[in-house]
Amino acid sequence: MKKFAVILAGCGVFDGAEIHEATLTLLSIKKLGADYEIFAPDITQHHVINHLTGEVMHEQRNVLIESARIARGKIKSMTQFKADLYDAIILPGGFGVAKNICTWAFEGDQCHINPDVEKAVKSMHNAGKPIGAMCITPIILGKLFPGTNVTTGNDSDSAHFIKMMGSVYTKTTHGEVIIDKARKIFTTPCYMLDANIVQIAVGTENIVREMLKVM
Repeated sequence: MKKFAVILAGCGVFDGAEIHEATLTLLSIKKLGADYEIFAPDITQHHVINHLTGEVMHEQRNVLIESARIARGKIKSMTQFKADLYDAIILPGGFGVAKNICTWAFEGDQCHINPDVEKAVKSMHNAGKPIGAMCITPIILGKLFPGTNVTTGNDSDSAHFIKMMGSVYTKTTHGEVIIDKARKIFTTPCYMLDANIVQIAVGTENIVREMLKVM
Protein backbone atom coordinates (compact mmCIF):
# COMPACT_ATOMS: atom_id res chain seq x y z
CA MET A 1 0.00 0.00 0.00
CA LYS A 2 1.37 3.41 -1.00
CA LYS A 3 1.78 5.93 1.80
CA PHE A 4 1.48 9.72 1.69
CA ALA A 5 3.00 12.16 4.14
CA VAL A 6 0.50 14.98 4.66
CA ILE A 7 1.82 18.31 5.99
CA LEU A 8 -0.55 20.62 7.84
CA ALA A 9 -0.14 24.27 8.83
CA GLY A 10 -2.46 24.44 11.84
CA CYS A 11 -6.26 24.35 12.01
CA GLY A 12 -8.44 26.94 10.29
CA VAL A 13 -8.42 28.67 6.92
CA PHE A 14 -7.30 32.11 8.12
CA ASP A 15 -4.40 31.12 10.38
CA GLY A 16 -3.75 27.42 9.76
CA ALA A 17 -4.61 24.56 7.42
CA GLU A 18 -7.82 24.78 5.40
CA ILE A 19 -9.95 22.14 7.12
CA HIS A 20 -12.01 21.06 4.11
CA GLU A 21 -8.92 20.65 1.95
CA ALA A 22 -7.06 18.76 4.67
CA THR A 23 -9.93 16.42 5.51
CA LEU A 24 -10.87 15.73 1.90
CA THR A 25 -7.24 15.03 1.05
CA LEU A 26 -7.16 12.36 3.76
CA LEU A 27 -10.45 10.95 2.50
CA SER A 28 -9.20 10.86 -1.10
CA ILE A 29 -6.02 9.05 -0.11
CA LYS A 30 -7.97 6.32 1.71
CA LYS A 31 -10.71 6.17 -0.93
CA LEU A 32 -8.13 5.53 -3.66
CA GLY A 33 -6.49 2.69 -1.75
CA ALA A 34 -3.49 4.35 -0.15
CA ASP A 35 -2.57 5.35 3.40
CA TYR A 36 -1.13 8.43 5.11
CA GLU A 37 0.67 9.86 8.09
CA ILE A 38 0.23 13.48 9.13
CA PHE A 39 2.98 15.96 10.05
CA ALA A 40 3.22 19.58 11.16
CA PRO A 41 6.02 21.83 12.40
CA ASP A 42 6.25 22.17 16.17
CA ILE A 43 6.28 25.98 16.21
CA THR A 44 4.19 28.88 17.48
CA GLN A 45 1.77 30.02 14.79
CA HIS A 46 2.10 33.60 13.59
CA HIS A 47 -1.20 34.73 15.08
CA VAL A 48 -4.65 33.45 15.97
CA ILE A 49 -7.69 34.63 14.02
CA ASN A 50 -11.25 34.61 15.33
CA HIS A 51 -12.91 32.78 12.44
CA LEU A 52 -16.29 34.29 13.36
CA THR A 53 -15.22 37.96 13.25
CA GLY A 54 -11.93 37.88 11.33
CA GLU A 55 -10.18 39.72 14.15
CA VAL A 56 -6.77 38.86 15.57
CA MET A 57 -7.03 37.28 19.02
CA HIS A 58 -4.57 38.01 21.83
CA GLU A 59 -3.36 34.48 22.43
CA GLN A 60 -0.73 32.06 21.15
CA ARG A 61 -1.20 28.61 19.69
CA ASN A 62 1.13 25.89 18.44
CA VAL A 63 0.97 24.68 14.83
CA LEU A 64 1.53 21.02 15.73
CA ILE A 65 -1.06 21.07 18.51
CA GLU A 66 -3.62 22.84 16.32
CA SER A 67 -2.98 20.44 13.42
CA ALA A 68 -3.59 17.56 15.84
CA ARG A 69 -7.25 18.68 15.94
CA ILE A 70 -7.62 17.64 12.30
CA ALA A 71 -5.45 14.56 12.75
CA ARG A 72 -7.47 13.44 15.79
CA GLY A 73 -4.22 13.39 17.72
CA LYS A 74 -2.42 11.02 15.37
CA ILE A 75 0.32 13.32 14.12
CA LYS A 76 4.09 13.73 14.19
CA SER A 77 6.45 16.67 14.32
CA MET A 78 8.21 17.55 11.06
CA THR A 79 11.50 16.73 12.76
CA GLN A 80 10.44 13.05 12.71
CA PHE A 81 9.93 12.94 8.94
CA LYS A 82 11.99 10.38 6.99
CA ALA A 83 11.63 10.38 3.21
CA ASP A 84 12.38 6.69 2.81
CA LEU A 85 9.18 5.78 4.70
CA TYR A 86 6.82 7.51 2.25
CA ASP A 87 5.92 7.29 -1.42
CA ALA A 88 4.68 10.86 -1.78
CA ILE A 89 4.20 14.10 0.12
CA ILE A 90 1.21 16.42 -0.16
CA LEU A 91 0.41 19.81 1.33
CA PRO A 92 -3.16 21.11 1.69
CA GLY A 93 -3.58 24.88 1.74
CA GLY A 94 -4.94 27.52 4.08
CA PHE A 95 -3.42 30.90 4.97
CA GLY A 96 -1.39 29.19 7.67
CA VAL A 97 0.84 27.97 4.85
CA ALA A 98 1.70 31.58 3.96
CA LYS A 99 2.03 32.63 7.62
CA ASN A 100 3.38 29.60 9.52
CA ILE A 101 5.06 27.27 7.02
CA CYS A 102 6.50 30.19 5.09
CA THR A 103 6.44 33.98 5.43
CA TRP A 104 5.07 34.84 1.99
CA ALA A 105 2.07 36.69 3.46
CA PHE A 106 4.45 39.21 5.02
CA GLU A 107 7.66 39.13 2.99
CA GLY A 108 6.62 38.21 -0.54
CA ASP A 109 9.60 37.27 -2.72
CA GLN A 110 11.91 37.62 0.30
CA CYS A 111 9.97 34.95 2.20
CA HIS A 112 11.53 32.14 4.18
CA ILE A 113 10.28 28.57 4.41
CA ASN A 114 10.21 26.59 7.63
CA PRO A 115 13.50 24.64 7.54
CA ASP A 116 11.97 21.31 8.57
CA VAL A 117 9.30 21.55 5.87
CA GLU A 118 11.88 22.60 3.30
CA LYS A 119 14.11 19.68 4.25
CA ALA A 120 11.21 17.21 3.96
CA VAL A 121 10.03 18.46 0.58
CA LYS A 122 13.54 18.58 -0.85
CA SER A 123 14.33 15.09 0.43
CA MET A 124 11.29 13.72 -1.40
CA HIS A 125 12.26 15.60 -4.54
CA ASN A 126 15.82 14.25 -4.37
CA ALA A 127 14.39 10.73 -4.03
CA GLY A 128 12.30 11.22 -7.19
CA LYS A 129 9.00 10.92 -5.32
CA PRO A 130 5.86 12.90 -6.22
CA ILE A 131 5.02 16.15 -4.42
CA GLY A 132 1.50 17.57 -4.32
CA ALA A 133 0.30 21.02 -3.30
CA MET A 134 -3.07 22.73 -3.35
CA CYS A 135 -4.52 26.18 -2.79
CA ILE A 136 -1.74 28.67 -1.86
CA THR A 137 0.86 25.96 -1.12
CA PRO A 138 2.29 25.85 -4.68
CA ILE A 139 4.11 29.11 -3.87
CA ILE A 140 6.48 27.04 -1.73
CA LEU A 141 7.27 24.72 -4.63
CA GLY A 142 7.70 27.66 -6.99
CA LYS A 143 10.35 29.07 -4.66
CA LEU A 144 12.11 25.79 -3.83
CA PHE A 145 12.24 24.51 -7.41
CA PRO A 146 12.65 27.34 -9.94
CA GLY A 147 11.36 26.44 -13.38
CA THR A 148 8.48 24.34 -12.03
CA ASN A 149 5.05 24.61 -13.67
CA VAL A 150 2.45 25.22 -10.92
CA THR A 151 -0.99 26.74 -10.42
CA THR A 152 -2.95 28.65 -7.79
CA GLY A 153 -6.00 29.00 -10.04
CA ASN A 154 -6.10 32.55 -11.40
CA ASP A 155 -4.74 34.55 -8.45
CA SER A 156 -2.62 37.43 -9.75
CA ASP A 157 -0.60 38.05 -6.55
CA SER A 158 0.68 34.50 -6.19
CA ALA A 159 1.12 34.22 -9.97
CA HIS A 160 3.40 37.27 -9.93
CA PHE A 161 5.44 35.80 -7.09
CA ILE A 162 5.78 32.41 -8.79
CA LYS A 163 6.99 34.06 -11.99
CA MET A 164 9.45 36.25 -10.04
CA MET A 165 10.93 33.08 -8.56
CA GLY A 166 11.61 31.80 -12.08
CA SER A 167 8.82 29.26 -12.17
CA VAL A 168 5.94 28.85 -14.64
CA TYR A 169 2.36 29.78 -13.79
CA THR A 170 -0.65 28.12 -15.42
CA LYS A 171 -4.20 29.37 -14.90
CA THR A 172 -6.70 26.68 -13.95
CA THR A 173 -10.28 26.20 -12.88
CA HIS A 174 -12.01 23.80 -10.49
CA GLY A 175 -10.59 20.28 -10.29
CA GLU A 176 -7.75 20.81 -12.74
CA VAL A 177 -4.33 19.42 -11.87
CA ILE A 178 -1.12 20.85 -13.31
CA ILE A 179 1.56 18.20 -13.60
CA ASP A 180 5.23 19.05 -13.95
CA LYS A 181 6.29 15.66 -15.22
CA ALA A 182 10.03 16.29 -15.06
CA ARG A 183 9.90 17.15 -11.36
CA LYS A 184 6.88 14.99 -10.38
CA ILE A 185 5.15 18.05 -8.93
CA PHE A 186 1.35 18.22 -8.88
CA THR A 187 -0.74 21.30 -8.05
CA THR A 188 -4.45 22.18 -7.99
CA PRO A 189 -6.20 25.44 -6.97
CA CYS A 190 -8.96 24.35 -4.54
CA TYR A 191 -10.04 27.37 -2.43
CA MET A 192 -7.80 29.81 -4.29
CA LEU A 193 -10.90 29.85 -6.49
CA ASP A 194 -14.42 30.70 -5.35
CA ALA A 195 -15.31 27.06 -4.66
CA ASN A 196 -17.78 24.91 -2.78
CA ILE A 197 -16.98 21.76 -0.83
CA VAL A 198 -18.01 19.46 -3.70
CA GLN A 199 -15.51 21.18 -6.00
CA ILE A 200 -12.83 20.83 -3.33
CA ALA A 201 -13.58 17.11 -3.07
CA VAL A 202 -13.12 16.77 -6.83
CA GLY A 203 -9.82 18.66 -6.73
CA THR A 204 -8.33 16.67 -3.87
CA GLU A 205 -9.35 13.37 -5.40
CA ASN A 206 -7.97 14.36 -8.80
CA ILE A 207 -4.56 15.35 -7.45
CA VAL A 208 -4.23 12.23 -5.30
CA ARG A 209 -5.24 10.03 -8.25
CA GLU A 210 -2.68 11.65 -10.56
CA MET A 211 0.07 11.30 -7.95
CA LEU A 212 -0.70 7.61 -7.47
CA LYS A 213 -0.18 7.01 -11.18
CA VAL A 214 3.54 7.81 -10.89
CA MET A 215 4.29 5.97 -7.64
